[in-house]
Amino acid sequence: MTNELKLMIDNGVVVSKPMSKIAKSILADRKTILEDFRICCISREASLLARKEVLTGKAKFGITGDGKEVPQIALAKVMQKGDFRSGYYRDQTLMFALGMCTIEQYFAQLYADVENDVHSAGRQMNNHFSSVLIDKNTGEWTDHLASVNIIADVSNTAGQIPRALGLAEASKHYRQHPTLKKGTPFSDQGNEICFVTIGDASTSEGIFWEAMNAAGVMQVPLFISVWDDGYGISVPIKYQTVKSSISKAMAGLQAGEEDENGINIYRGKAWDYVGLIESYMKAAKNARETHRPVLFHVDEVTQPQGHSTSGSHERYKSKDRLQWERDHDCIKMMEQWMINQGIATEEETQKIRKAARIEVKEAKIKAWKAYFAPIKEKLLEIKAIYKQIPSFSPEIEEQKRQLSLLINPFLSEILSNAKRTYFLCLGQEHEAVKALATWIQQEDSAGTQRYGQYLYSQTSKAALNIPVVAPEYTKDSPMKNGYEVINAFFHQKFADDPRLIAFGEDVGQIGDVNQGFAGLQKKFGRNRVFDTGIREWSIMGQAIGLAARGFRPIAEIQYLDYLIYGLEPLVDDLSTLRWRSAGRQAAPAIIRSRGHRLEGIWHAGSPLGMILNAIRGMYVLVPRNMTQAAGFYNTMLQSDDPALIIECLNGYRRKEPLPNNLGAFTVPLGVPEVLHEGQDITLVTYGSCIRVAEEGMKLLEKVGISVELIDVQTLLPFDLEHRILQSIEKTNRVVFMDEDVPGAATGFMLQKVLEEQNAYAYLDSKPITITAKEHRTPYGSDGDYFTKPNPEDVFKAIYDLIYEAEPHRFASKLEI
Repeated sequence: MTNELKLMIDNGVVVSKPMSKIAKSILADRKTILEDFRICCISREASLLARKEVLTGKAKFGITGDGKEVPQIALAKVMQKGDFRSGYYRDQTLMFALGMCTIEQYFAQLYADVENDVHSAGRQMNNHFSSVLIDKNTGEWTDHLASVNIIADVSNTAGQIPRALGLAEASKHYRQHPTLKKGTPFSDQGNEICFVTIGDASTSEGIFWEAMNAAGVMQVPLFISVWDDGYGISVPIKYQTVKSSISKAMAGLQAGEEDENGINIYRGKAWDYVGLIESYMKAAKNARETHRPVLFHVDEVTQPQGHSTSGSHERYKSKDRLQWERDHDCIKMMEQWMINQGIATEEETQKIRKAARIEVKEAKIKAWKAYFAPIKEKLLEIKAIYKQIPSFSPEIEEQKRQLSLLINPFLSEILSNAKRTYFLCLGQEHEAVKALATWIQQEDSAGTQRYGQYLYSQTSKAALNIPVVAPEYTKDSPMKNGYEVINAFFHQKFADDPRLIAFGEDVGQIGDVNQGFAGLQKKFGRNRVFDTGIREWSIMGQAIGLAARGFRPIAEIQYLDYLIYGLEPLVDDLSTLRWRSAGRQAAPAIIRSRGHRLEGIWHAGSPLGMILNAIRGMYVLVPRNMTQAAGFYNTMLQSDDPALIIECLNGYRRKEPLPNNLGAFTVPLGVPEVLHEGQDITLVTYGSCIRVAEEGMKLLEKVGISVELIDVQTLLPFDLEHRILQSIEKTNRVVFMDEDVPGAATGFMLQKVLEEQNAYAYLDSKPITITAKEHRTPYGSDGDYFTKPNPEDVFKAIYDLIYEAEPHRFASKLEI
C-alpha cells in the first residue's frame, strides 16, 4: 500500500494527498469497501425501480434517496447501539447499511402494504422509517441499547429537528443523573448521539435555527447532517440560504475556546468516500465524549431523479447543471476512485452493479406478490359473488364490467365498486345480494380496524385504564391558594419519581410565573427543573425526545396563546407518533399551560377549537381548579399517553381544600362531573367558565330556573359514559358554553352530544351555545366583559330559552 490516497476532482483529473491513519485502515479493508459499494448500488437500483412503480400506477407517490448513497454509508459507520436517528425521507441507504430495512420492506412501504410495511403498517409514505421502542401490547419499553433506534419519521419540513433536540438532551440528563445513568435500558451513561438528517433547503425553517441555537446553549450531542444538493425542489440555494452555504451561514455558532458553548462545524463532499468517513469519525467521537453538537455540511450532492416522482428536475435545472450532476454522481465517482486506487477493476464493479439490479428486481417482485396476493383473493371473492347476482339492471352489469377492467386494483377500488353495485341492488331479495352486503360490512370493519387503531395507547398503561382514586379530605384539611396546591403536588411527585423533569420559560429559578414550581429547582437541582430560552417550538421537541427515551417530562408553555408557537410538533409528531408507528413507539409527554380568563389578546386565550382539531392522539384536559389539575397529573404520570393540561389562569389565588392524598388521587378521563343538579336545563362547560356559570345560576335561581351544571373536565376524550345525555333525558334542554369563538369548542361539544349520543331525540327546545365574540379579547376589564361570556350572558341566554317554551312561568319577556 502506498502512503498517498488518490482522489478525483472536478475536472476528472486524478490527484493524491497524504494518507492518514484512518485512511490507511479504511483502504486495508477491501472487503468492506466492496460491500459499501454494493449497498450503494442496491440503494440506487431501489430508487430507480421505485420511481417506475409509481409511474406504472402500482404505487401512489415515491420519494427516494438517490444521490446520497456514499455520505450515508459514511454516516452509518459512526452510529452505535443506543444512538438515535431522527431523519427525513431520503435515508434509505443509511437504513440498508444499518441492516434496519430490507429491500422487500422498502417496496412493501412503497405499496402501502399494511402487513409487510414493518415501519408504519402502510400509514406513511415510503422512506419513512421507525424501530420498535415499546412493546405495543404491554407498553413496556424495549432495550434501547440493543440496536440503533429510529424515531418514526415525519414528512413536514424540518419536523425531525424538534424531537431530535430532546433525544440528544436525554443523553445529557442520563450522564448527569446520579441514579439513572447506570442500569437503564435507555442509556449507557449518556454516551448516545442523536443523529439528524436534513436537506439543505429545509435548514431555512425557523426550527432549524432555533434548535441549533438551543443545542449550542445546552451542549447536547445533537449531530445534524445536511445533504446539500443546491435546491429546494425547484428553488436554488441562493434564494434559500445566506452565502449559499449553511455551514458559512452558521459560522457564528462555531465553538471557540474550550469553555465556550457553541457547535462544531464540519464539511465534506458527497462523493469523497474516505474523506467523509474520516470526518464523520472525528466529529462523532468529539460529540460522544463532549456532548458538543455538530453540524456536518455535505455538499456537491446530486439528485439523479430529481426531487420526487411528481415532477422532473429537467424543468428547472440547466443543461450544464444536469451534466455536472451526472459527472459528480457519488456512486460513479466512488467506482472510479476504487478503480484508480486499485481496489477493484471495472469488470468487478460492473459485476456488482449487475448483481444489484437483479437482487433489487427480485425483491421488488416478491414484495409486490406479498402485497397483491390478499387483494387478489378479495377480487376473486367479489367476482364469485357477482356471478351469483342476476342481471337486475344494465347498471349492475356495467359495474361488473368496470371491475373486470381494473388492473392491479387497490382494495379500495374493489370495495368502492362493490358498494355501488350493492346500491343498485337495493330492494332485491336475493342470497347473493345478502352475501355482497356481508362482504362489504366485513371489509369496512377490517379497514377501520386496520387504520384506526393505535391513535391512543391500547396497553394496560393507557390513561383510560388508570384506576380512579378519589381525593380524601378531613375536617382538618387546610384551605390553600390554588398555586400552593399545585406546588405541594409537584414537590411530592418529584420526590417520588426520579424520571420527572420540568422545564420551560421561567420554570426554574423563579418556579414559573404563577409559582407552581416554586422551590423545586433548589430542592431537586437544575438538571430536573430548569429554565429554557423563549422558544416554544423546540421546548415541545424536548418533551417529545425526552419522553421517547424514558423520562417523564412536564414541558411548560407559559400561556395557552403561545402554544401556537409550539403547536407544529404536537400536531405532526407527538399526537401521531404512536399511530404512525403502528403502536411501536410512544412519548408520554405532558404539556402544561394556563389559559382562559385574563386580559389582553395574548394572555386570555381559549383556542380549544383549534387545539381539538389539531392534536387528536393527545388528550386535552381542562381542570376547573388546581386540585383537579393535580388529579389529572397523577393520572397521566401513571399512563403511557401524552396530554395537554390547561390550568385556569385565574385559579391560582382561589382557595381550595388540600386533599390528604394529594400525590395519589386520580381524576378519570372522559368522565364529566355534575356539579349542581337541576331540572330545567343542562349547562355544559369547563375550566374558568365553571365559575361564570355558577354566578349566572345564582341569578337564574331568583326567577325560578333550575340549572344542572356539568363540568366536562376533559375535551379529549369527551364524555365516554354519556353522562350529558343522561342529564338531557331529565331536563330536555341543553346549552354549551366556553370562552372560544362561536362554533369552535362549543360546536365540538354539540356534535358529540347531539349526533354521537343522539341527545337530539330528547330535546324540547333548540340547543344553544354561549361563547366569546369572534374578535380577540381586548385589554382591560371592560374589553373582557364585552368579549367573553359573563354571568349576565348566562342568565339572558337561558331565560330567553325557557321563556320561549314556558312563558307562563315568568312575569315578562326580557327586553334587553
